Amino acid sequence: METLVGVFVSPEGADCAIAELQRIPVPAEAITFLTAERDSAQAPRGKFMSAFLGGIFGGTAGLSLGAAAATLVVPGVGPVLAIGIGAAAVLGLGGAGAGAALATPAAATATGKPAETASASPADAQFFRDVLSKGRSVVVVRTDSQPAAAAACVVLDRLGIGTRRSSEAASPRTAAKVAVRKLHGVAVLDLSGRITLGEGSAMLRDTVGELLEQGDTYLLLNLARVTHIDSSGIGALVRALTTTRSRGGELKLVNVSLPVNEILRMTRLLGLFEVAPDETSGAASFRASA
Repeated sequence: METLVGVFVSPEGADCAIAELQRIPVPAEAITFLTAERDSAQAPRGKFMSAFLGGIFGGTAGLSLGAAAATLVVPGVGPVLAIGIGAAAVLGLGGAGAGAALATPAAATATGKPAETASASPADAQFFRDVLSKGRSVVVVRTDSQPAAAAACVVLDRLGIGTRRSSEAASPRTAAKVAVRKLHGVAVLDLSGRITLGEGSAMLRDTVGELLEQGDTYLLLNLARVTHIDSSGIGALVRALTTTRSRGGELKLVNVSLPVNEILRMTRLLGLFEVAPDETSGAASFRASA
């Protein structure tokens, strides 16, 4: 299952992305939209939102409007317009609406049947709350269809985090790699190459999962040699952070490369990750917190 995260400066930008995602087409059930309503009397529902909702209702007969679209009052954020199957759950409000998980909405599989869903963890919910509190809008696409994921990645990169520019073309097409080493009992992941769909994002996700299963809950991601990151890579970083926190661990970044720093800064996600000044102090900070 691929998770793509698109972060937008305005609800209107997310609105356009949803329109393009539907034209690909990505099933409406695989898309989730979140935006803070600064003026709840004038909700930014956009000219494409009615079509988006129509796609949801067309595939999910019997759901009430509240299950797919609602204005939710989220602690620390305020009113949030949430559209998507079980949209409330990703914000830690699982009792609202249908109660399904927003972070893992039902996505159409190759057989046409909905994919399985899973509840969002408290760490997932807090991450998305933090993004919304910074005035960003979010579009999440979760699907097990690789063609749909690849096409959605192009849309979210171009209209959202805007990574598909000349800088990407100039970045070396080196294969994604990860090497794990230990520093004072902390697992350091040396990442290199492109953290993108079909390349480094799955590798990062799998490596973090394996380390957590082995009991390594203090993780330091060394991003010095990462040349490019897309919306799938952003999704992998978010998942690595929230999964580690859900296991009672900590994850920090170190040596953030210029391409990654640019994307995280532009999307205002940089402040949501703790960045260590160097590996030695990063490892020491884990020991101090323990």
